[in-house]
Amino acid sequence: MPTARRTLTLTLLLVAAGSLIFTTGAAVVDGPADTAADGNLAVQPADGPNGQYAYLNNDDEIAIDVSASNPNIQDPSFEGVNVGATGTIDEVFTITYTGEQFARVWIAYPNESVTFVADGESIEGNESSVTLAPNGTVTIGLALDTRGATAGTRLGANEFSIEAKLAEPEDMADSSPETGESAGGIDGGDPSVTVTSPSETSRGFRASDVARGGSVRFEADGMYLAGGNVTLDGLDLGGVRAESVGVNAVGSPDPVANGSALAAPTTPRPISYLSVDHDFAPDEVDEMAIRFSADRDYLDSIGAEPEAVTLYRQTDAGEWAEKPTAVVDDPTRTREVSADRVYFRATTTEFSTFAVAAQVSRFDVTDATVASGVIEPGEAVTVRAAVRNGGGAAGERAVTLTADGDPIGNETVALAPNETATVALRGTVETAGTYELALDGTPVGTLTVGDAGDGDARESAAGSGSPQAGGSAPATEPGDDAEEGVPTEEPSGVDLVGLGGLLAALFLAVIGLALFRRVSRS
Repeated sequence: MPTARRTLTLTLLLVAAGSLIFTTGAAVVDGPADTAADGNLAVQPADGPNGQYAYLNNDDEIAIDVSASNPNIQDPSFEGVNVGATGTIDEVFTITYTGEQFARVWIAYPNESVTFVADGESIEGNESSVTLAPNGTVTIGLALDTRGATAGTRLGANEFSIEAKLAEPEDMADSSPETGESAGGIDGGDPSVTVTSPSETSRGFRASDVARGGSVRFEADGMYLAGGNVTLDGLDLGGVRAESVGVNAVGSPDPVANGSALAAPTTPRPISYLSVDHDFAPDEVDEMAIRFSADRDYLDSIGAEPEAVTLYRQTDAGEWAEKPTAVVDDPTRTREVSADRVYFRATTTEFSTFAVAAQVSRFDVTDATVASGVIEPGEAVTVRAAVRNGGGAAGERAVTLTADGDPIGNETVALAPNETATVALRGTVETAGTYELALDGTPVGTLTVGDAGDGDARESAAGSGSPQAGGSAPATEPGDDAEEGVPTEEPSGVDLVGLGGLLAALFLAVIGLALFRRVSRS
């Protein structure tokens, strides 16, 4: 049955009311803008797809409209924000300070469902202000929480204000860019970072105004890789030599599009996959760190020790290469990531498709030999074999010896990665006959159980398929070990007792056949 789409509408109108009058600066803001604080604050729609939610209305005021009433949205199916959703619409509008001194800027808007954010953090209230250098710009987004709302609710529809205050000397101590030019980022020099199109399994990241050779930290806030069991917590770029960098990340428990399943010589167990697309040249970024975490109970359920979890990258040739991965003891925890998880950090100098995996042990049994192929009932048979752990993790395994599929012996072997050991397994068979021996299902030889000096008896036992129970001796041939005084049966003689037994056996066989047929038909 189709599910009706439940949406909210959101309309926010801005009136910029500066709390201070600044000295007019000489900076020029390109394009139309809503100004505040005697023209020292210029508010404009942001560049990028989310800038469509902001526009200047007929009064040249910035309007923020996330609803079907927005004239910039041409999609007729767009209705608003989903009910019960949480998320961030980043990079909606910008605030540029055009004064000659440093200023602290924040937004006043008391609404529990809508929060104005910069770089993923609230910018509401004096305590959450950002410091802007002359000509500095901060990019603003919206964090939405519509849980508990009902369809048709109109969030906002009232005014909020932009507040500004000249910065005190202690606020400016770390605000001047090293180059002497405005970096255009938060706190006067840090890159301006935005997150676009967030969903449970994807994030779009962008950083602008990056200092040459600097670093960029993208927070993914627990993006799903394998549901909540394994999540992406963040991506860190180091040695960035581009003013602006963008990364798109998509997670999945299955191989991603245009990728293949993880396959490596150590046969690791794939847990999840991560696709990373980027818009920068390979020589513009020295290194990327991938921060991810896993639920402890989940790792226990799949038998994976934290130290066995690792990251692989798929090369251009389609092969998988393991990347340096470490358990992080005391990470900087991000929002929506619980403290009872295991945190990991892997580094790579190349970017493409990755797989989170667990190194597991892999045991192979080879070179098996049977000490003797003929034994008496109840006598032990010994099988020797080489057991090798070709996996990427230490482990132990019980190797089982079977005769015609029935276990007759086992031995537990503990091996380190790439270690080989020789084991000897002993087992006994009580019933005469011919048996196929196997180690963990791999045939290793034939075993004959019975009188080693009586080949005809062993052949008879093997041909009948019904070994004599209890290790009873096979029937003797006429003349072998015959007692004195016992007459030898003539070939032409007919023993009525024996004939009666033969008829009884034939009768039982017919009954058994009839019973078998009746059972098989039911």
